[in-house]
Amino acid sequence: MNFNHTKLKEIPVTERPYEKFLTFGPAALSDAELIAVIIKTGSRDKNSIDLAREILKGNDGTYSLMNLYDKSFKELTAVDGIGKVKAITLKCAAELSVRLNGVKRRERLVLTDPSTVSSYYMESMRHLKTEETRVVFADGANRMICDEVMTLGTVNKAYISPREIFIKALEYGAVSIILLHNHPSGDPTPSKEDILITGKIKEAGKLIDITLLDHIIIGDGRYISILNDITEVRHWQ
Repeated sequence: MNFNHTKLKEIPVTERPYEKFLTFGPAALSDAELIAVIIKTGSRDKNSIDLAREILKGNDGTYSLMNLYDKSFKELTAVDGIGKVKAITLKCAAELSVRLNGVKRRERLVLTDPSTVSSYYMESMRHLKTEETRVVFADGANRMICDEVMTLGTVNKAYISPREIFIKALEYGAVSIILLHNHPSGDPTPSKEDILITGKIKEAGKLIDITLLDHIIIGDGRYISILNDITEVRHWQ
């Protein structure tokens, strides 16, 4: 045990997270100090700021907020001083930050523009460990009604049910849809199956007047719009 660690009350008042917040606002706090406010207390061996730095530390020795996002609940509880309640609080805070960012980006979302759609979903889908398929449901003015996770797959396979997609589309009164899924490998290049299911869903939609606007594959910082980037499917448009 380290008996020489600095207790939070031994840190100058102006450098303590709560006092800094009250004096300068949240923007003045470092990542570790923000985390310290969330977890409130440290452990026997670490004050809350030192414990926060441990949370932000990655396997490669670097410190980043993304390490908090990437760490699983199990990995967080393995950190000495982080119990179930603190781990739940941290994971919820990370998820909340993603959703708040999504709200801001949603205001600028143009469903007919693959670049804005991929940008909107990039951060929430690029780090997923397994394939996930989401469907965006839109009204007649191409405004988002809602989106929904339709399938969860293995590391490299998500099973898409056109029937379930269109049942949901009719339920929401959608006029058009956008299909998205991620490739955990980070490479958004579509497989033969991706291209075939795109054509199948597009043709099925025509029968009930629901337009498939796009099928976007999310990679690690990259995306591919199947209906715009893949020559094999351009004849469907």
